[in-house]
Amino acid sequence: MIRCCITGSPARLDVVARNLAVGVEWIQIREKELSARALFELVTTVMKLPNPHNSKIIVNTRADVAIAAGAAGVHLPSGSPTARFWKSPGFLIGVSCHTLEEVRQAEAEGADYVLFGPVFAPLSKSSGLEPRGLEGLTQAASVVRIPVLALGGIAHQNTAACIAAGAAGIAGISLFEK
Repeated sequence: MIRCCITGSPARLDVVARNLAVGVEWIQIREKELSARALFELVTTVMKLPNPHNSKIIVNTRADVAIAAGAAGVHLPSGSPTARFWKSPGFLIGVSCHTLEEVRQAEAEGADYVLFGPVFAPLSKSSGLEPRGLEGLTQAASVVRIPVLALGGIAHQNTAACIAAGAAGIAGISLFEK
C-alpha cells in the first residue's frame, strides 16, 4: 500500500520529518501560494532532512520546481498539460482526478498514478465536490492499470475499506499530521 502524506499549507517541517522517519512512501509538497523560488528552497530543505526509508518527495503542480530541485516527481491538478509533456525516466507524474473520465484520461496521457476523490467528505478543507464513496473508488481503480490512491476524508478508520475497494494506497493531509 502506498501512503502519501500531502503537506498542509504552510508545510510544517516537523510533520514532514516525522513522516519521513516512519517510512511514509511519498511526501507531496503542496504549497500553492509560494513563489517558485520559495517553493524550490522548501523542497531542497525537505530533501536534506533525514530520509531513512528513501521516501519519494513529490512537488504539487510545479514540474519546473520538481525537476530543478531533483524531486522524485510532480503531482498535477486535473486540467494541467498532459503528463506525457513532463515524462522522463524515473520521474513520477501523478494527476488529481474526480471522475472516471479524468482517471482514464490521466492514464492515456502518461500519468504514473492518480489521486481519486474526494472519496469521503474532506477533513482538512472543503472541496466543493460531492464525495465519490467507496463505489466510485472501486470503479476508478477498475478502469485503469496505474495505481489509484484514495483521497478525501481518509482516516485510520476507513483506510482498510479504501484498500478493499481497490485503491493502491491512500493520501491525505489530516491523516498524517497527527
